[in-house]
Amino acid sequence: MTDVQTETGADTQVEQAGSASTRRVVLMGAGGLGAAAVLAACGTATGTNPNGTDYAATPAPAGSKGPAAGGGGNTGGDSGGAAAGAALALVADVPAGGGIIQGDYVITQPTQGTFKAFTKICTHQGCEVGEVKNGTINCPCHGAKFSIEDGSVAGGPAPKPLAETKVKVDGDNIVAA
Repeated sequence: MTDVQTETGADTQVEQAGSASTRRVVLMGAGGLGAAAVLAACGTATGTNPNGTDYAATPAPAGSKGPAAGGGGNTGGDSGGAAAGAALALVADVPAGGGIIQGDYVITQPTQGTFKAFTKICTHQGCEVGEVKNGTINCPCHGAKFSIEDGSVAGGPAPKPLAETKVKVDGDNIVAA
């Protein structure tokens, strides 16, 4: 119910009982709920990714099987990756003493006729390496460098070597072994 005053000239205003505080409470509550939703969206999961997979504080690089699958993570050993026989690059495309970045891999030819393949994901903070130059695989993010011979750390902040995938030559192709 509304109280109505019929006096004229009076500067008094009468509101519906409880209406001002009710609107104020509703608006403040809605703002509080919105803020809570924003903060909840910024939170971090403690056990699983949003896609439901297990979270790892030190994830294995892309193209590797990772520690959960027995691949050993970033140990520099054969971590699998490509299916055996899968073509990774053409022999003619990989220069002796250098390498190329192709798909998920860096394929190198440290010496004539010897080919190696490593993940292209830097072990420092997960950036993709950007070039193969002067005997190293180089990450543009923080300056990590890896050997084209074995993927070992040659400089910079990377804590571990690049994970290797064994390869062999099959005709004109370099394929996963």
